[in-house]
Amino acid sequence: MFIRTHTKNFHELLLGLSLSVLSSSIAVAQSYSGSSENKKVEEIVVTGKYLFSDQVNALKSPTPIIDVPQSLSIITANQITNQGFDSVGDIINYIPGVTNSQGEGHRDSVVFRGVRSTSDFFVDGVRDDVQYYRSLYNIDQVEILRGANALLFGRGGTGGLVNRVTKKGQIGEDFTGYKAAIDTFGAFAAEIDSNFAASDTSAFRINAIYESLNNHRDFYDGDRIAFNPTVRFELSPSSTVDLSYEYIDNERFIDRGIPINDLAGGDFQPVEAFENIVFGDPELNTAEAKAHILRATLTQNFSDNFKGVFNATYSDFDKLYQNFYSQDLRSLTTDRTSGIVRLDGYVDTTQRKSFNISGNLIGEYATGGIEHTIVTGIEYRGTSNNNDRFNPEFPFGADGIGDDREDFIIARPLNLSGGSGVDSDDNVFTVTFTGLNDQTESDIKVFSAFIQDEIAVSDNFDIILGGRFDSFDMSTDDIGRNTYGLSRTDEKFSPRAGLVFKPQENISVYGSYSQSFLPRTGEQFAGLRRSSPGSVQSDILSPDEFENLEAGLKWDLIDGLSFTASVFKNESMRASRADINADETEVQGLSVDGFELQLEGEVTDRLYVRAGYANLTGETSNGGVTPRELPKKTFSIWTNYRVTDKFGFGLGATHQGEALTGNGSATFLPSFTRFDAAAYYDVNDTFRVQINVENLTDTLYFPSSHSTHQATVGVPLNARISVSGRF
Repeated sequence: MFIRTHTKNFHELLLGLSLSVLSSSIAVAQSYSGSSENKKVEEIVVTGKYLFSDQVNALKSPTPIIDVPQSLSIITANQITNQGFDSVGDIINYIPGVTNSQGEGHRDSVVFRGVRSTSDFFVDGVRDDVQYYRSLYNIDQVEILRGANALLFGRGGTGGLVNRVTKKGQIGEDFTGYKAAIDTFGAFAAEIDSNFAASDTSAFRINAIYESLNNHRDFYDGDRIAFNPTVRFELSPSSTVDLSYEYIDNERFIDRGIPINDLAGGDFQPVEAFENIVFGDPELNTAEAKAHILRATLTQNFSDNFKGVFNATYSDFDKLYQNFYSQDLRSLTTDRTSGIVRLDGYVDTTQRKSFNISGNLIGEYATGGIEHTIVTGIEYRGTSNNNDRFNPEFPFGADGIGDDREDFIIARPLNLSGGSGVDSDDNVFTVTFTGLNDQTESDIKVFSAFIQDEIAVSDNFDIILGGRFDSFDMSTDDIGRNTYGLSRTDEKFSPRAGLVFKPQENISVYGSYSQSFLPRTGEQFAGLRRSSPGSVQSDILSPDEFENLEAGLKWDLIDGLSFTASVFKNESMRASRADINADETEVQGLSVDGFELQLEGEVTDRLYVRAGYANLTGETSNGGVTPRELPKKTFSIWTNYRVTDKFGFGLGATHQGEALTGNGSATFLPSFTRFDAAAYYDVNDTFRVQINVENLTDTLYFPSSHSTHQATVGVPLNARISVSGRF
């Protein structure tokens, strides 16, 4: 059996070089900090003062952050570069109140204030709800909003959302940006960003990336190819059109982590001795995703105080996900280095096509001395979703007579490859994926209309009022259960209200209330029946409902440096019935209380800082137990210091408190603190060399899980060297 043991000499050489450069960076910084020379430094420009990029923004209107009555964070392209982020998950590590879930190794999965989500992702304000890993190669900025957000985004947005703002053509400019990187595991990537001024009124831009994936775990590999040509036309001084096509091709190994010791007398945390063992099949654990996405946006300025933004998006996704994973830890040897583990698995395919069209109107007017900014819009989304899932069939099975689970002796590697192996009873077998779990074909139609009024009652007092109506209609052929023509329509009204008081121009105190909902078909249109084949079927129930109460303070301490403090209460309610004939009753739910602190911006013309702290407590309504994936305390800080016009470095840390792996469970992920660093040198105006080092202290930690026996093993000490520039 072949096991990938990354090229040790290369790993040590690159890591040693990286740490040496970082040490030199700190020494150079100390020598320059007291010098009167080199006082002329390039200012670190922090964009993101307003939530907009090329007039496409998460809040539909260009509202100053200080006037937004909710918590939010903006990560700009410069910050993505300086911290070496290459995924949404990297960014989440540095956002207060938000943490990563495992995502079963094949998708972005974010926990917003205790609510896990795999679908609250948007691109330029348009829903992007397919499960895959999202790249940052074509992104200008990332906007992360907390709290229920149905008013502007419709269903979902239950605890928060992530909106990625894409790069657009720049009229009148010609440039090419580039980046190439390699890390100590041998993973490498190359990106390009080229913009061409086709005429005085048009521009063409193309972003592309190739990544060869690798990490610290056995068997892990994969690659990602994506490219995104865009074109911008100025039809007139008041009318602009952006057209875009994006192609995504992503394939990677699936690793769902290691089991937790929940045996009698166990410590109920991940078994550290298994940190290097992959509990899967080195050949069959894989995810493949291909996508074609077309986007069109028309921005029309009707007058100085009235404009419209109209979007149309078509996406076609084809995805395969198959895996084996640790389903249960059966026993451990005395020294806890081996034992028996039970594996389960499945193969899942999804084909999804979506068409989305929306129009928003933004107007400003005054009546009786009171100013209004009104945003109103309508949206239609049509989706066809075909999904099937097949369970494995082991000829012997965990019970000795054949089923979809099997027991193995824990070793590196497990005795399983290509679906063939030897179980813990020395039975030789070949597994097949023939056990039908689900097969559905669904059509979803969503119509929405909303209106919001930002009312400036006076120079220092604003009222925000609004509401949204959503009609969510789903019809399903449940082929796996031989049931056809199922349908359900949910119609919901979601209000939002906010107050903003500004005792002075650079300080605001706010309060807000918002609602959202999630149809019980789930984030990924799981179907309209909850039961398994052959069992009694019961109709799906009313949507889950979410409420958010929040109050906070925003303070622009100095020009370019802002502080935010917020306190909030999130509640979710889920209808349930005791049996098929019982009435619906509100017996399930989740309540999360907490507060967040955030400091971001330029402390001086040389020093940039981003720091965040969150303190969360929660309980479920059915039993009052602590919910899963809710660390009580999280903290992060990143500082970037520009020593000279050419040289700078950054230091950062993230801390995550202990978190349960199941609601009220005894099993948990231990708390951890991870330190990161970076150093960069601008050789000239078109060439930068940069080193990013992750986990400086080489801490063994477990950042996330999907369930009790699937704890992610954190990445050890590693470094990435990159070259980038623009000409």
